[in-house]
Amino acid sequence: MKNREVDLLLVVNMFLTGFDATTLNTLWVDKNLRQHGLLQAFSRTNRILNTVKSYGNIVCFRDLKEATDEAIALFGDREAGGIVLLKTFDEYYNGYIEKGNQKPGYQQLIDDLQQTYPLGQEITGEDAKKDSIRLFGSILRLRNILTSFDDFSGKEILSPRDFQDYQSRYIDLYNEIKPKMDADKENINEDLVFELELIKQIEVNIDYILLLVAKYHESQCKDKDILVTIDKTINSSIELRSKKDLIERFISRVNVDSYIDSDWKTFIEQQKEDEMSRIISENNLKPEATRKYIEGSFRDGTLRTTGTDIDRILPAASRFGKGMRYKKRQQIVRIILEFFEKFIGLA
Repeated sequence: MKNREVDLLLVVNMFLTGFDATTLNTLWVDKNLRQHGLLQAFSRTNRILNTVKSYGNIVCFRDLKEATDEAIALFGDREAGGIVLLKTFDEYYNGYIEKGNQKPGYQQLIDDLQQTYPLGQEITGEDAKKDSIRLFGSILRLRNILTSFDDFSGKEILSPRDFQDYQSRYIDLYNEIKPKMDADKENINEDLVFELELIKQIEVNIDYILLLVAKYHESQCKDKDILVTIDKTINSSIELRSKKDLIERFISRVNVDSYIDSDWKTFIEQQKEDEMSRIISENNLKPEATRKYIEGSFRDGTLRTTGTDIDRILPAASRFGKGMRYKKRQQIVRIILEFFEKFIGLA
């Protein structure tokens, strides 16, 4: 379970009180739990992992409401129920009052988004851009909670395509003013946060794009609406944006005689080889060492930019003037990182 190699675990006692797996998101309970045993059992799934897993789900087949309230009061605070437990679907959807302040619900936030920042209308001014980032971030956080409620199905308000368009604009703003840092939440400044992990959890992969390309092929390459869907899907994805040029060039080659899966593999292998050769040639890199380094990075799923890996592929130091080697090293890191992000996950 800890290594995410098991999807479902049946538990009698021990794992309820001594087991820790932060990725565990749902606990089904068919047992009359009380006091410390109840809290310890519930704690198996309430560990916050990241911005995506900000709570755990408890599905009870016994009425444990009173026992839960008693346990929280006994071991915590009698007023802690509103902190420990999620609110109702209606409160998250329509809003609620907390400590005398009105908290907007999902419906109001969507109304504000559509009225203040309608699709097709450019957002101008730094303050307006920041406000739109905060507003859509609030929607992403609320939506992340609401998706755990069955009642949310059919009440999303935004169509999937409109949501994609808003998400695309959100990513555009991120790319426009992003900081030079990596984190689950990208801080632009002390009061502005990008919810990248919440964006990534609803991303699609290249298999979905190839499925759409196959449908386009089946239409005898005539259904242009599919091309629009592909374009919107790519633009709303952080991961796929770096691969957009490759995908579009492949689609431009598709005809009635194409075999999508095999043609895609051949296309990617050729493009990858061509670009790698160009990078090696243009930057005077050591061919054998560079190929070994890059192929190892694709195998491991990560690009190592620290240590001596990059230094081994650079040309001899005599090629650089005094103090230029570090600058050249940073330039090579950037070039190879762009190449890696472009091709990772495609073959």
